[in-house]
Amino acid sequence: MTDASWLSERAIAHRGYHDMNHQVWENTLSAFSRAIEAGFAIECDLQYASDGVPVVFHDDDLKRLCNIGGDVREKTSAELGLLSIGGTADKVPTLKKLLDLCAGRVPLVLELKGRQGDDDGFAASVLETLEGYRGKVALMSFDTWLLKDLKELGSPYPVGLTAEGTEPEKFFAHDDAMHAGLDFISYAWDHLPNAFITAQRQRGIPVITWTVRNDEAIRHTFANADQMTFEGFDPREKPILTA
Repeated sequence: MTDASWLSERAIAHRGYHDMNHQVWENTLSAFSRAIEAGFAIECDLQYASDGVPVVFHDDDLKRLCNIGGDVREKTSAELGLLSIGGTADKVPTLKKLLDLCAGRVPLVLELKGRQGDDDGFAASVLETLEGYRGKVALMSFDTWLLKDLKELGSPYPVGLTAEGTEPEKFFAHDDAMHAGLDFISYAWDHLPNAFITAQRQRGIPVITWTVRNDEAIRHTFANADQMTFEGFDPREKPILTA
C-alpha cells in the first residue's frame, strides 16, 4: 500500500476554493490559486479530452459551466482551453496547467471521471502527466475500472475509492473494489458511520468525506472520518475547528 496518511493533515477545498460560482468558479485556476494562498489541499475533477489530455472539469456536458452544448470528451484540450467558465476570464485548464500553478505548494486530490468502455489510456495519461511532479498527489474515482488501471500501471501515488451508500449490497461492491489494494476512501459524510467504513478504518485506511458545507457536516466528519472535503465556507473561521 502507498501511504495516504497525509490526507488528514489539512482541509481539502472541493473543486478548489471557489465562492460557489459567483465570481470564482469551481475547477478553475482562480479557485486553485485561492486554495494555495489559504493553504488548503485541492480536490478537483479530471476528464479525458479527445486528444488524450487530462483536463480539469466536472461535468460530462459543457452547458452548466460553459453555457454551450456538447460533450467535454468530444473537444480537444486546446478547444476546451478557449472556453470561458461561467463567463469569467478563466478557461478550462489542463492537468498540466494545474500542476504548474500548484508546484507542490499544497496537496492535490484528483478525481478521475470515467465512462465505462471509453477510458482506454485515461489512467495512463494522468500518470504520464504527473511524472516528475514534486508534490503530494492522491488519485481517486467512483469508477473501479480506473482504480484497477491505476494500480496495474504501478501508480506511485495513493489511489482511493470515491463512494457513498448505506445498503449492504453497496458495501459488498466497495469491499470488492478495495481488493485492488486501494489506499484511502472518500465517502459521503451523511452516509457515515457504517459497517464498511468502520472496518476499513480499523485496517488503518484513511477516510475523507464529501461534500461538507455546514457545522453539522463538520462535526459528523470528525466523529467518523479523518478529514473533510469542503465548500462554501472558510475553515479558518469556524470555531468548531479552531477551538
